[in-house]
Amino acid sequence: ECPLCLLPQPPEAFPTLASCSHRSCWACLQQYLRLAVSESRVPVSCPHCPAALQPADVHRLLPEPALRDKYEEFLLRRLLVADPSTRWCPAPDCSSNLPSPRSYAVFAHGCAECPRLTCGREGCGTEFCYHCRQPWHPDGPCAPVPPAPSLATPTAQLAQPEELAHGEALAQAEAEDIKVCPRCSAFIMKINDGSCNRMNCTVCGCLFCWLCLREISDVHFLSPSGCTFWGKRPWSRTRRILWQLGMVLGAPMVISLAAGVAVPVITIGIPIYMGRKVLAGGPGSRRSSLSGCQQCLSVTSSVLLSLFVSPIITVLTVGVGVPLMLTYVYGTVVLSLCR
Repeated sequence: ECPLCLLPQPPEAFPTLASCSHRSCWACLQQYLRLAVSESRVPVSCPHCPAALQPADVHRLLPEPALRDKYEEFLLRRLLVADPSTRWCPAPDCSSNLPSPRSYAVFAHGCAECPRLTCGREGCGTEFCYHCRQPWHPDGPCAPVPPAPSLATPTAQLAQPEELAHGEALAQAEAEDIKVCPRCSAFIMKINDGSCNRMNCTVCGCLFCWLCLREISDVHFLSPSGCTFWGKRPWSRTRRILWQLGMVLGAPMVISLAAGVAVPVITIGIPIYMGRKVLAGGPGSRRSSLSGCQQCLSVTSSVLLSLFVSPIITVLTVGVGVPLMLTYVYGTVVLSLCR
């Protein structure tokens, strides 16, 4: 039975995949790949797990040559947008003559000191700047990066003041729901309802913060940046400074309290937990075949062993955790506060 369509199928209807051991029928996999490639969700993951399907499997399962070409183009584009030295030709005539917009890239490794680039597509030859990515400007500085296209309609400019104000408010609301990826400038939509602000671009794979639109690591929301994992707005400057001052002044008391609670909890809690676990037993245990004396000996030995191990775990936890917290508070937080 196929786990996707729940229909009984012969064994030969389930193709093998090189990425994982999951199986689905040909029809379901083909339909899944058609949707994924049409929505530019490339590379395509297995429908049952996060493992990425191998290109050979995708080519074998996709019957349409156009979709196979589009899949290859999306793979190549994702690789190019992840390269910080790749530049796209800004000429509209260049991209309009190609199958999809912004399809011609220029490899510009080591061109920061000599920023004059030339598009190598036959018939184009547009010269543009490596830094601002605009047409070449030999007599002036780089122009500022143009803002993202407005989401307001052109007819809003001809409306009455009340309608114009309403249109601006609507455009602002839409602009809060649609932002651009900081790496590849792809438009990304998210309902600004205060849900998770950790975003992952499906085009280039960039992990960024929805509030500040910066590429982030896993500790971004623990840093004193004012960005929160949930919420519609980052903290204000005053609130951020007050929070950082509170962390600097209250860190010794909070860390001491946490260490004072952790030491007895770990030291006493581990032996109690191990004793109860051994006494209760588990599925497949041989507790029922042991005599009362053997059970008592087993529980006693596990508790004594835990009493020997728990102080070591306590020392490692406190000895590593406390310096890390102090380093963060009086290093990262103080540095951010001084800035």
